[in-house]
Amino acid sequence: MSTENEGMSVPADPSAPSAPPAPPTLPVPPASSASEPAAVPEAAPGYSPRPEPATAPLPVTPPAEAGSAPGAAGGWPPPPPAVPAWGAPVPPAPEAPRRRAGGLVAAVLAAALVAGGVGGGIGYWAAERGDEVTRSTTVSSGDSPAAFKREPGTVAAVANKALPSVVTIQAKSGGVESEGEGGTGTGFVYDEEGHIVTNNHVVASAAEGGGALSATFSDGKTYDAEVVGRAEGYDVAVLKLKKAPEGLTPLPLGDSDKVAVGDSTIAIGAPFGLSNTVTTGIISAKNRPVASGDGSGGKNSYMSALQTDASINPGNSGGPLLDAGGAVIGINSAIQSTGSGFGQSQAGSIGLGFAIPVNQAKNVAEQLIKTGKPVYPVIGATVNMTDKGEGATIAEEGAGGTPAITPDGPAAKAGLKAGDVITGFGDRQIDSGPTLISEIWTHQPGDQVKITYERDGKTATTMVTLGERTGDN
Repeated sequence: MSTENEGMSVPADPSAPSAPPAPPTLPVPPASSASEPAAVPEAAPGYSPRPEPATAPLPVTPPAEAGSAPGAAGGWPPPPPAVPAWGAPVPPAPEAPRRRAGGLVAAVLAAALVAGGVGGGIGYWAAERGDEVTRSTTVSSGDSPAAFKREPGTVAAVANKALPSVVTIQAKSGGVESEGEGGTGTGFVYDEEGHIVTNNHVVASAAEGGGALSATFSDGKTYDAEVVGRAEGYDVAVLKLKKAPEGLTPLPLGDSDKVAVGDSTIAIGAPFGLSNTVTTGIISAKNRPVASGDGSGGKNSYMSALQTDASINPGNSGGPLLDAGGAVIGINSAIQSTGSGFGQSQAGSIGLGFAIPVNQAKNVAEQLIKTGKPVYPVIGATVNMTDKGEGATIAEEGAGGTPAITPDGPAAKAGLKAGDVITGFGDRQIDSGPTLISEIWTHQPGDQVKITYERDGKTATTMVTLGERTGDN
C-alpha cells in the first residue's frame, strides 16, 4: 500500500516565510551556475516522491546583468515565463502542491458525502410519497420486492411459499397470561384440520401448568391452540388450533432417510422472538446422537439428529428445516453452544444445530393425533447412560432395584445379559447409552434388528425383535 499520502511529503524550505516578504535584491550568481537547477531537499530514506504537478515552480535561472538577457535577439532558449524567484511573493490562493493534493482528496470526499446525503433524502422522500422520481436510481414504492418474481428453487421462492405455513408459538405457564411465565417457539402446519407440529419443550410449561397457548401466522393473525399430545422422549408435540381458519396449507414432508451431507437447508423460526426469520446452510452430518438433557434423567429426549450449520437460536425450536425444494426434512430442536451441553441455551448459534429427522417426527405426530400418547420401541434392558466410548453397557440392575433385563422381554429372548456391552445396532456403531436409545427410537415396535455385543472379551451377534412402551414414564 502506498504511503505517499500518509505524512511523508517533501519537507518545506525552512527559509520560506509564512507570509510573502518584500522582494529581496538577489545576488548575481556565477555564470557557471546558470544551467544548474535549484537544490531540492533530500527525501526521507525509502521514500519515492510523486512527480510534481505541472503547476510546481520550475528551476529559475537568476537574471543576468541588465542589457544581456538571453534570447533577447530571438536566440535559444526563449525567455522563461514570469515565475517568481525562490523567496519572492507567491499568489495567495494555492497552497504547496502536496497540501493542495490532500485538499483535493478532502474536497472529493466531502462531495461524495453530500451526494450520498442527497440520494438518501430523495430515497426517503420517494418512499414516503410513493411518487416516481424521474431519472433517479431510487426504487419507487411501486417496484417493491414483492412485485419481483423469484425463480423456483431459490431461497427467496422457497421462503415465500413456506412462511404462510409457519407459526410463532407463545406459551404461558400460568392460567392468567399477564402473570404466567412464557416462552416463544415455532411450529408448522401439519394438515388442513389445523394441527401444528412443534417441540415438546416449547409447550411443556403451558401443558403442565395449565397455561395458554397461541399461534401467530406470518400475516399477523393469532389463534388460540391446545395440546393434542406430547412425546417427551422424542421431543415432539402436536397442537390444534381451536378455531382453525380455512385454506390452511400444510408444508410438504420430505424423506429424511434420503438426505445427504452437503444438501442445502433452510431454517424458519423465531430466534429470540424475531418471528419469520429465515436462515440457510447445509446438512453438516447425519445420525448425530443428541440428548437434550444430561443423558441421565427420565425426561430427556434422544434423537439420531440431522446436523446443520443454518443459524438456529432459542425460539427456532419446533420450526421446520427445509430442503432446497421446500419440503420439511427435520424439526429444529437443539443447538451446541460454547460452554454448554446439547439442548436449549440462551447462548447464540455457533453453526451447530440439530433437527429431529422428519421420518421419525411424522410417525410420532401421527400416533399423537390418533391416540394422544407416544409409543416407543424398546429392547427391554437398562443400560448405563454415563459411560462413553466403548459401547452401551447393560447395567447390573434397573431403576429401583428392578432387573436390568426385563423377564421375557426382547433382550431376554435375544440372550442378552447384564454386563454385556452393546457395540452395534443394525448398521450403526454404538458408543454410549444415549446413542443406543437414539438409534432404537428411529425404528418401530416389531422391527427385527441385529445387535452386536461383547461378553467376556468376545464379540457376538444376536437378533432382537423390538417391543413397545406407551406413554412417558
